[in-house]
Amino acid sequence: MWLPEAAGIGGETLMDSTTATGELGWMVHPPSGWEEVSGYDENMNTIRTYQVCNVFESSQNNWLRTKFIRRRGAHRIHVEMKFSVRDCSSIPSVPGSCKETFNLYYYEADFDSATKTFPNWMENPWVKVDTIAADESFSQVDLGGRVMKINTEVRSFGPVSRSGFYLAFQDYGGCMSLIAVRVFYRKCPRIIQNGAIFQETLSGAESTSLVAARGSCIANAEEVDVPIKLYCNGDGEWLVPIGRCMCKAGFEAVENGTVCRGCPSGTFKANQGDEACTHCPINSRTTSEGATNCVCRNGYYRADLDPLDMPCTTIPSAPQAVISSVNETSLMLEWTPPRDSGGREDLVYNIICKSCGSGRGACTRCGDNVQYAPRQLGLTEPRIYISDLLAHTQYTFEIQAVNGVTDQSPFSPQFASVNITTNQAGKRFRRVQCISLSWENPEVSSPPTTSLIFFSVPRQELSEYNATAIKSPTNTVTVQGLKAGAIYVFQVRARTVAGYGRYSGKMYFQTMTEAEYQTSIQEKLPLIIGSSAAGLVFLIAVVVIAIVCNRRGFERADSEYTDKLQHYTSGHMTPGMKIYIDPFTYEDPNEAVREFAKEIDISCVKIEQVIGAGEFGEVCSGHLKLPGKREIFVAIKTLKSGYTEKQRRDFLSEASIMGQFDHPNVIHLEGVVTKSTPVMIITEFMENGSLDSFLRQNDGQFTVIQLVGMLRGIAAGMKYLADMNYVHRDLAARNILVNSNLVCKVSDFGLSRFLEDDTSDPTYTSALGGKIPIRWTAPEAIQYRKFTSASDVWSYGIVMWEVMSYGERPYWDMTNQDVINAIEQDYRLPPPMDCPSALHQLMLDCWQKDRNHRPKFGQIVNTLDKMIRNPNSLKAMAPLSSGINLPLLDRTIPDYTSFNTVDEWLEAIKMGQYKESFANAGFTSFDVVSQMMME
Repeated sequence: MWLPEAAGIGGETLMDSTTATGELGWMVHPPSGWEEVSGYDENMNTIRTYQVCNVFESSQNNWLRTKFIRRRGAHRIHVEMKFSVRDCSSIPSVPGSCKETFNLYYYEADFDSATKTFPNWMENPWVKVDTIAADESFSQVDLGGRVMKINTEVRSFGPVSRSGFYLAFQDYGGCMSLIAVRVFYRKCPRIIQNGAIFQETLSGAESTSLVAARGSCIANAEEVDVPIKLYCNGDGEWLVPIGRCMCKAGFEAVENGTVCRGCPSGTFKANQGDEACTHCPINSRTTSEGATNCVCRNGYYRADLDPLDMPCTTIPSAPQAVISSVNETSLMLEWTPPRDSGGREDLVYNIICKSCGSGRGACTRCGDNVQYAPRQLGLTEPRIYISDLLAHTQYTFEIQAVNGVTDQSPFSPQFASVNITTNQAGKRFRRVQCISLSWENPEVSSPPTTSLIFFSVPRQELSEYNATAIKSPTNTVTVQGLKAGAIYVFQVRARTVAGYGRYSGKMYFQTMTEAEYQTSIQEKLPLIIGSSAAGLVFLIAVVVIAIVCNRRGFERADSEYTDKLQHYTSGHMTPGMKIYIDPFTYEDPNEAVREFAKEIDISCVKIEQVIGAGEFGEVCSGHLKLPGKREIFVAIKTLKSGYTEKQRRDFLSEASIMGQFDHPNVIHLEGVVTKSTPVMIITEFMENGSLDSFLRQNDGQFTVIQLVGMLRGIAAGMKYLADMNYVHRDLAARNILVNSNLVCKVSDFGLSRFLEDDTSDPTYTSALGGKIPIRWTAPEAIQYRKFTSASDVWSYGIVMWEVMSYGERPYWDMTNQDVINAIEQDYRLPPPMDCPSALHQLMLDCWQKDRNHRPKFGQIVNTLDKMIRNPNSLKAMAPLSSGINLPLLDRTIPDYTSFNTVDEWLEAIKMGQYKESFANAGFTSFDVVSQMMME
């Protein structure tokens, strides 16, 4: 038996002629045409077939019509035909009208209404699907009879919308046999994916249709992102998962994520997610299945902020080996930590002071006059200095050991105690450390108020402690009560009615040690600090800080703090490198136009044809003839009449931007017309128009090397713009222009700046107060409006995909919100058909979620140059994917085997400064590099 394609895998059969147990009984016209006979399939199983062979009679028009076939909700129908055709040349004396093809038609109806004469046996009302030709025809004859060669062809049609349809096969002069006909439709089967159930879904009416299906969470799972979707394509495959469900707290995913099972006894899961249940931490247990936390055993506790996977702990034992040292009315106490900390690392100590007097009465708590250094409660070190005690008095000091669960315990903290008696009080002298600071006030109309913040820094590490703030109406302040031998950090800022300025740079100073107190009681360190008001000029102030700090603040060499000085710099610039100037920073925008765009007399411009519409008016083609120069073909953007001054400024700002650029892959500005009407921007003319429409018009017409050459040009233009510190923000194939030599040039500057909420173009969608092209924009730019050259690199990756797919719309007909959700879940566009894997990998690199991991445009240009020099690298094709959650590859450390030299590899991993070291050490080939040891 001929076994049809399994109906449950992506499709379902509507009719199969091979399953008939008797005659098929299809209608033929005329009766002398098609004939139903018993035949054999390729496995020599008996089947009912139709054959016709009236090749010796002219003007044949033989029709065969099936019975009524109900569509069962299908929108697109597929017909699989098995047939054999006799080679006309093998038939003796055959006339020239012999054919080796036949036609397939269909006719829709709401019920079985066909008769011998209706519908008419002609192309209208029948709808032609295709002319079917055989791949192989038979002509050989042996002793056993004819040797058939069976052809199999599949055709589809749609959309169909009525209850059912008929199929018809038209022979117009051939000798053939229709062996089997199977009619079926595609559907995506019921599936459980991403924790959600998706029911059986019929494919769309078109072969490229994507039918969205909503999913529902499996039992004991909850939605993470909504809506939960899958898309069913025309082949009955599920694509592009959007959203997902995760098992609830207390449940874990098993059976390949199709079931959420309650955590077994002795395990727990605290939160919703993909994580498995984990065993209860030490000293805890569960009381039932499906636990979200484990209960501490008796005598053990969990602090309020302890994570649920932390072991339960208990209170510490008492401190040990207390040593006391009395000096008149002062006391130094030291001890060793308790033997058992309770299993925690947040151990601190409290000191309880009790005065017992000279009699036998009960001890009482000490008064507020007693001083504790560094403090009485929450000591982290096992020592304390206590002063201002009463002379000739008995004291008891309890040293309590406490931790994060001491308050949870019903028992009092464990402690060690010591009894002491003070001596006669001596002459008292308190040493005070202070620093005096002064600064120059900024030049503002009203006197500013200044605020100073400072914090101490431990000598072992530069971790900042809590800052103290001081406000001063003058430009001088003295900070009292500082610790001896400590390092302090100071910053100053000014405030006026306009608001706060920026803080000055951090300055580091060290107070005197105890030894230095012998020669000086107080050290005043003058500090001249500049502070800008409300964000004004700040450079001079910081330079002054650096000079003063280097002279007075740190006089010892190689200080570990000197690198903490804050310097204000304008960035590193290559000598002679131009930097882009935003025309909107000019107080008078017309000045920017005059500076960057050449004024052209209207008499030099001849408009010839309107070729499109722009943001502010019409786009025309024409000629430009400047004095002393040859006439050239140009594109002319005109500003529509009735414009506002803001529209004129925004229109000309593009010229102010474009006029700053001079690169073969950036559209060239010829000049502007501002002194006549209409106002014009004149650029070089690009014969092939925008890249996206050009590619769609020439689908499949270019070699891979030609496409890579186009991409290289775009990347070179973007490298130039990035080097000038210009961020495009709307890089897409529609904004790339192509000339007659297939040179691609970046265009449409400043468009994203002018988009407003009434923009009608659906490409641009509102996000955080503006309109942006979601499908081309990096996630950080959509979410936080962070547009950088790295976000332009993301957009360039989308342009690569557009080029390799010949202008296909990114993410097809997915909604913008679905695109945002998919990107957040690390879905990336699959490789277009026939796309080299090296190019798709470069796209994935451009789509790294962390913008710091994306390549720079200079690296992209170098990569494409290597591909062009080595075309063999483009032969490996990326496998076509159904689009199911392509992983985002980690390419932060390139594989050295993909480079020609060790130097190239070092440059790629940003270790170019070690090229000479590698060469001197003999690491000049990858064989040697692969054997490199840790030493």
